[in-house]
Amino acid sequence: MLLLGIDLGTSSIKVSVVDAQTNERVVAAQYPEVEAPILSDRPGWAEQDPRSWWEYTKLAIQKAHRSGLYDPQTIGAIGIAYQMHGLVLVDDQQQPLRNAIIWCDSRAVEVGNRAMEDLQHAGFLASHLNSPGNFTASKLAWVKENEPEIYAKVHKFMLPGDYLSMCLTGDINSNVSSISEGVLWDFQTNSLSRTLLDYYDIDEALVPELRPVFSSYGRLRPEVAQELGLSAQVSVNYKAGDQPNNALSLNVLEPGEVAATAGTSGVIYAVTDALLYDRESRVNTFAHVNHQKENPNLGVLLCINGTGIQNSWIKKISASGYDYDQINQEAAAIPIGSDGVRILPFGNGAERMLKNKTVHAHIENLDFIRHGEAHLWRAAQEGIAFSFRYGLDILRDNGLHPKVVKAGYANLFLSPVFQQSFAGVTGVSVELYDNDGSVGAALGAGLGLGVYRSRNEAFVGLKSRATVAPKAVERYEDLYQQWKQSLMYKLSNLI
Repeated sequence: MLLLGIDLGTSSIKVSVVDAQTNERVVAAQYPEVEAPILSDRPGWAEQDPRSWWEYTKLAIQKAHRSGLYDPQTIGAIGIAYQMHGLVLVDDQQQPLRNAIIWCDSRAVEVGNRAMEDLQHAGFLASHLNSPGNFTASKLAWVKENEPEIYAKVHKFMLPGDYLSMCLTGDINSNVSSISEGVLWDFQTNSLSRTLLDYYDIDEALVPELRPVFSSYGRLRPEVAQELGLSAQVSVNYKAGDQPNNALSLNVLEPGEVAATAGTSGVIYAVTDALLYDRESRVNTFAHVNHQKENPNLGVLLCINGTGIQNSWIKKISASGYDYDQINQEAAAIPIGSDGVRILPFGNGAERMLKNKTVHAHIENLDFIRHGEAHLWRAAQEGIAFSFRYGLDILRDNGLHPKVVKAGYANLFLSPVFQQSFAGVTGVSVELYDNDGSVGAALGAGLGLGVYRSRNEAFVGLKSRATVAPKAVERYEDLYQQWKQSLMYKLSNLI
């Protein structure tokens, strides 16, 4: 049997076909080849057309089929990973009512702040582990308040992965891990949050049906199976946000284990069995994919909006004709510290770890005689690594002290400069693996269908390709303190 994993990212849809016997990837494909657009009609807004996700998904699957390396009819299950915290609204005909409001959209920050001010006396953090913040429930409340004519037509709201699953199967459903990332799960009562639904006056009927993470979410619609050349018996058997799924792909499932990613955004994701929350909600705690009431497994998530998008922006404006490998090679030729150039990579909306402040990106200390493009390329990657250190210190303040971080050998972790900067400034070793989100989604589908009898079977053969140990720790510490001083100055001068 083959398994199909779909990773609904911000920049593209990536799919992988995995052999369930060997756990090896047969083929991978993505669409589009260039980065998908993010629509921003106003400062702080970020939207995408969910219908484009569905078209991209079909094109990516068909592209994988054209490899000729497998028989599509032998695919037995589908798993979906997706960009977290988005909001998709559909009517009773399952048609989108507006663009999806995606994870880096900041319009609902004040909605969530008002809710927290009103609800914190009721112990909201202790029960929900997060402020309502800028998450899915607050985005829905923003639509209710500002677009009442659209809200009146809403049949269901969904996370992005739920929408893609609906397109495949015609069924609308979700799970506790996904709903918790919208801050709609009460961990003390182990139930849907009546507190936030009532506060925002959201009808519970708008919430999708909840199913276990590893379970059937429905079989393919016959017309979809025919269009994609798949068996009509194929079902969707797994759905998870990209960060819990990335942790799954790296076999990070037990308390004390930690995963990281550095794609469009950057994340450190630490698993704990404690109902842990940050009092200032700078990091967030959600139900992990294997969370159960009697066996709590929670993911504490540190998110940085401006990581890979910072790197790609620098490439776009200063590296015409270069690919990322060339950029990484030239950046590696510049000494640690980028000869004084310093970058704050916060140009992608309000940052949770900065208490939902919008700091913007800043480039400092440019010297037009001494500095060239490669200094910018290195400074961008160092600045991103320093932002990870800032967030890791918040996790440490909350009692989490990782010794090793697992990461997929992808995106910024392909760069030796970033690998070394991350390990050097955090003081934590990095283990690199070849798995990615689409492979993780495929393995999740195998677990959901019961192809694998245990977690161990799903991760047979998962071996680290390299370990990056911390080096030049004192040098990186000095540079980090200078970088942090710049950040503190920017934060203190926000109006």
